[in-house]
Amino acid sequence: MVTIDVPDLHLQSGRIVLDAGCGTGRHLRELVKIPGLRIFGIDRNEEDLNKALASLREMTDAATKHLQVLKADVNRLPFADEAFDCVICSEVLEHIPEHHNALRELVRVLKPQGDLVVSVPRYLPEKICWMISRDYFNEKGGHLRIYKTNRLKKMLSESGVRCREINYRHALHAPYWWIKCLVGLKNEGHWLVRYYKKFLEWDIMQKPFFVRRLEEILNPILGKSIVFYLKKG
Repeated sequence: MVTIDVPDLHLQSGRIVLDAGCGTGRHLRELVKIPGLRIFGIDRNEEDLNKALASLREMTDAATKHLQVLKADVNRLPFADEAFDCVICSEVLEHIPEHHNALRELVRVLKPQGDLVVSVPRYLPEKICWMISRDYFNEKGGHLRIYKTNRLKKMLSESGVRCREINYRHALHAPYWWIKCLVGLKNEGHWLVRYYKKFLEWDIMQKPFFVRRLEEILNPILGKSIVFYLKKG
Protein backbone atom coordinates (compact mmCIF):
# COMPACT_ATOMS: atom_id res chain seq x y z
CA MET A 1 0.00 0.00 0.00
CA VAL A 2 1.77 3.12 -1.29
CA THR A 3 0.81 6.38 0.45
CA ILE A 4 3.16 8.85 -1.26
CA ASP A 5 2.48 9.60 -4.92
CA VAL A 6 6.08 9.09 -6.09
CA PRO A 7 5.53 10.07 -9.78
CA ASP A 8 4.16 13.44 -8.67
CA LEU A 9 7.55 14.25 -7.10
CA HIS A 10 9.06 14.43 -10.62
CA LEU A 11 12.36 13.01 -9.40
CA GLN A 12 15.11 13.11 -12.02
CA SER A 13 18.28 11.11 -12.56
CA GLY A 14 21.05 12.04 -10.13
CA ARG A 15 18.71 13.13 -7.33
CA ILE A 16 19.45 11.77 -3.85
CA VAL A 17 16.41 10.51 -1.91
CA LEU A 18 15.93 9.36 1.68
CA ASP A 19 13.03 7.20 2.87
CA ALA A 20 13.15 7.77 6.64
CA GLY A 21 11.30 4.94 8.34
CA CYS A 22 11.15 2.81 5.20
CA GLY A 23 9.70 -0.25 6.96
CA THR A 24 9.39 -3.21 4.59
CA GLY A 25 10.15 -1.01 1.59
CA ARG A 26 6.79 -0.06 0.08
CA HIS A 27 8.06 3.33 -1.14
CA LEU A 28 11.56 2.06 -1.90
CA ARG A 29 10.01 -0.32 -4.44
CA GLU A 30 8.45 2.65 -6.20
CA LEU A 31 11.60 4.78 -6.05
CA VAL A 32 13.88 2.14 -7.60
CA LYS A 33 11.74 2.18 -10.75
CA ILE A 34 13.04 5.70 -11.52
CA PRO A 35 16.34 5.58 -13.46
CA GLY A 36 19.43 7.22 -12.00
CA LEU A 37 18.20 7.97 -8.48
CA ARG A 38 20.49 7.52 -5.49
CA ILE A 39 18.26 6.06 -2.79
CA PHE A 40 18.74 5.55 0.94
CA GLY A 41 16.31 3.80 3.26
CA ILE A 42 16.58 3.77 7.05
CA ASP A 43 14.56 2.09 9.79
CA ARG A 44 15.07 0.96 13.39
CA ASN A 45 13.41 -2.42 12.80
CA GLU A 46 15.99 -4.88 11.49
CA GLU A 47 13.37 -7.49 10.58
CA ASP A 48 11.52 -4.99 8.40
CA LEU A 49 14.78 -3.96 6.74
CA ASN A 50 15.54 -7.58 5.86
CA LYS A 51 12.07 -7.95 4.33
CA ALA A 52 12.63 -4.74 2.35
CA LEU A 53 15.93 -6.00 0.98
CA ALA A 54 14.46 -9.39 0.07
CA SER A 55 11.56 -7.83 -1.85
CA LEU A 56 13.86 -5.36 -3.63
CA ARG A 57 16.15 -8.19 -4.78
CA GLU A 58 13.16 -9.93 -6.36
CA MET A 59 12.15 -6.90 -8.43
CA THR A 60 12.55 -7.29 -12.19
CA ASP A 61 11.67 -3.70 -13.11
CA ALA A 62 14.21 -1.84 -10.92
CA ALA A 63 15.83 0.96 -12.94
CA THR A 64 18.58 2.01 -10.53
CA LYS A 65 21.28 0.11 -8.65
CA HIS A 66 22.16 3.03 -6.34
CA LEU A 67 20.33 1.82 -3.23
CA GLN A 68 21.49 1.57 0.37
CA VAL A 69 19.35 0.34 3.26
CA LEU A 70 20.62 0.66 6.82
CA LYS A 71 19.50 0.49 10.43
CA ALA A 72 19.27 3.98 11.92
CA ASP A 73 17.11 6.21 14.10
CA VAL A 74 15.21 9.12 12.56
CA ASN A 75 16.08 11.15 15.67
CA ARG A 76 19.79 10.79 14.88
CA LEU A 77 20.16 10.50 11.13
CA PRO A 78 23.69 9.40 10.11
CA PHE A 79 23.91 11.89 7.26
CA ALA A 80 25.49 15.29 6.70
CA ASP A 81 23.51 18.52 6.58
CA GLU A 82 21.74 19.20 3.28
CA ALA A 83 22.57 15.76 1.87
CA PHE A 84 19.25 14.96 0.14
CA ASP A 85 17.13 16.43 -2.64
CA CYS A 86 14.03 14.68 -1.31
CA VAL A 87 13.08 13.15 2.05
CA ILE A 88 10.05 10.91 2.56
CA CYS A 89 8.69 10.14 6.02
CA SER A 90 5.48 8.13 5.80
CA GLU A 91 3.45 7.00 8.85
CA VAL A 92 6.40 7.48 11.22
CA LEU A 93 6.01 10.66 13.30
CA GLU A 94 2.94 9.36 15.16
CA HIS A 95 5.13 6.57 16.63
CA ILE A 96 7.95 8.81 17.90
CA PRO A 97 7.92 10.38 21.39
CA GLU A 98 10.36 13.15 20.34
CA HIS A 99 8.60 13.99 17.09
CA HIS A 100 9.77 17.62 17.07
CA ASN A 101 13.38 16.47 17.15
CA ALA A 102 12.73 13.90 14.40
CA LEU A 103 11.26 16.59 12.19
CA ARG A 104 14.28 18.85 12.79
CA GLU A 105 16.51 15.98 11.66
CA LEU A 106 14.48 15.45 8.48
CA VAL A 107 14.79 19.13 7.60
CA ARG A 108 18.47 19.25 8.55
CA VAL A 109 19.47 16.64 5.97
CA LEU A 110 17.33 18.23 3.24
CA LYS A 111 18.86 20.60 0.69
CA PRO A 112 17.48 24.15 0.32
CA GLN A 113 14.37 24.03 -1.89
CA GLY A 114 14.37 20.25 -1.45
CA ASP A 115 11.12 18.27 -1.15
CA LEU A 116 9.89 16.85 2.15
CA VAL A 117 6.87 14.53 2.10
CA VAL A 118 5.24 13.64 5.41
CA SER A 119 2.20 11.43 5.94
CA VAL A 120 0.42 10.57 9.19
CA PRO A 121 -2.94 8.99 10.09
CA ARG A 122 -5.78 11.45 9.63
CA TYR A 123 -7.57 12.74 12.71
CA LEU A 124 -11.16 11.47 12.31
CA PRO A 125 -10.53 7.88 11.11
CA GLU A 126 -7.83 7.48 13.76
CA LYS A 127 -10.01 8.97 16.51
CA ILE A 128 -12.76 6.46 15.70
CA CYS A 129 -10.26 3.60 16.14
CA TRP A 130 -9.18 5.00 19.51
CA MET A 131 -12.81 5.34 20.62
CA ILE A 132 -13.79 1.80 19.59
CA SER A 133 -10.80 -0.18 20.86
CA ARG A 134 -8.69 0.16 23.98
CA ASP A 135 -6.34 -2.47 22.51
CA TYR A 136 -5.72 -0.24 19.49
CA PHE A 137 -4.99 2.69 21.80
CA ASN A 138 -2.61 0.61 23.96
CA GLU A 139 -0.90 -1.36 21.16
CA LYS A 140 2.84 -1.70 21.86
CA GLY A 141 4.77 0.36 19.32
CA GLY A 142 1.49 1.90 18.16
CA HIS A 143 0.39 5.46 17.66
CA LEU A 144 1.26 7.89 20.45
CA ARG A 145 -0.85 10.79 19.22
CA ILE A 146 -3.42 11.93 16.68
CA TYR A 147 -2.53 14.98 14.61
CA LYS A 148 -5.03 17.68 13.78
CA THR A 149 -4.28 19.14 10.35
CA ASN A 150 -3.69 22.73 11.42
CA ARG A 151 -1.50 21.73 14.37
CA LEU A 152 0.76 19.56 12.23
CA LYS A 153 0.87 22.16 9.46
CA LYS A 154 2.02 24.77 12.01
CA MET A 155 4.63 22.36 13.41
CA LEU A 156 5.98 21.70 9.91
CA SER A 157 6.10 25.41 9.10
CA GLU A 158 8.01 26.16 12.32
CA SER A 159 10.58 23.54 11.29
CA GLY A 160 11.53 25.50 8.18
CA VAL A 161 9.41 23.96 5.44
CA ARG A 162 6.39 25.37 3.63
CA CYS A 163 3.36 23.36 2.59
CA ARG A 164 2.62 23.35 -1.14
CA GLU A 165 -0.07 20.66 -1.23
CA ILE A 166 -2.15 18.38 1.01
CA ASN A 167 -3.62 15.06 -0.16
CA TYR A 168 -5.70 12.33 1.45
CA ARG A 169 -5.24 8.59 0.82
CA HIS A 170 -6.66 5.15 1.60
CA ALA A 171 -10.33 5.88 2.30
CA LEU A 172 -11.23 2.22 1.72
CA HIS A 173 -8.72 1.12 4.37
CA ALA A 174 -10.37 3.12 7.16
CA PRO A 175 -13.42 0.77 7.49
CA TYR A 176 -11.06 -2.22 7.60
CA TRP A 177 -9.43 -0.87 10.77
CA TRP A 178 -12.80 0.07 12.27
CA ILE A 179 -13.96 -3.52 11.75
CA LYS A 180 -10.77 -4.89 13.35
CA CYS A 181 -11.26 -2.59 16.32
CA LEU A 182 -14.88 -3.76 16.69
CA VAL A 183 -14.29 -7.53 16.47
CA GLY A 184 -10.90 -7.58 18.21
CA LEU A 185 -7.63 -6.18 16.96
CA LYS A 186 -5.96 -9.62 16.75
CA ASN A 187 -9.06 -11.47 15.49
CA GLU A 188 -7.77 -12.10 11.97
CA GLY A 189 -10.09 -15.10 11.56
CA HIS A 190 -13.33 -13.12 11.78
CA TRP A 191 -15.21 -13.44 8.49
CA LEU A 192 -15.64 -9.67 8.06
CA VAL A 193 -11.92 -9.08 8.55
CA ARG A 194 -10.96 -11.92 6.20
CA TYR A 195 -13.27 -10.86 3.35
CA TYR A 196 -12.49 -7.17 3.62
CA LYS A 197 -8.75 -7.94 3.64
CA LYS A 198 -9.17 -10.05 0.49
CA PHE A 199 -11.03 -7.16 -1.13
CA LEU A 200 -8.24 -4.72 -0.28
CA GLU A 201 -5.57 -7.11 -1.56
CA TRP A 202 -7.54 -7.60 -4.80
CA ASP A 203 -7.83 -3.85 -5.20
CA ILE A 204 -4.07 -3.32 -4.65
CA MET A 205 -3.13 -5.99 -7.17
CA GLN A 206 -5.77 -5.43 -9.87
CA LYS A 207 -6.44 -1.68 -9.51
CA PRO A 208 -9.98 -1.87 -10.97
CA PHE A 209 -11.06 1.47 -12.37
CA PHE A 210 -14.40 1.72 -10.58
CA VAL A 211 -12.86 0.98 -7.16
CA ARG A 212 -9.96 3.40 -7.73
CA ARG A 213 -12.46 6.09 -8.76
CA LEU A 214 -14.63 5.40 -5.70
CA GLU A 215 -11.64 5.80 -3.37
CA GLU A 216 -10.62 9.05 -5.07
CA ILE A 217 -14.11 10.41 -4.37
CA LEU A 218 -14.07 9.21 -0.74
CA ASN A 219 -10.50 10.26 0.10
CA PRO A 220 -11.32 13.90 1.03
CA ILE A 221 -13.97 12.58 3.44
CA LEU A 222 -12.67 9.27 4.81
CA GLY A 223 -9.01 9.14 3.75
CA LYS A 224 -7.11 7.25 6.46
CA SER A 225 -3.85 9.13 5.77
CA ILE A 226 -3.10 12.80 5.25
CA VAL A 227 -0.05 13.64 3.12
CA PHE A 228 1.85 16.94 3.25
CA TYR A 229 4.04 17.88 0.26
CA LEU A 230 6.52 20.51 1.44
CA LYS A 231 9.49 22.60 0.31
CA LYS A 232 12.44 23.63 2.46
CA GLY A 233 12.93 27.35 2.73
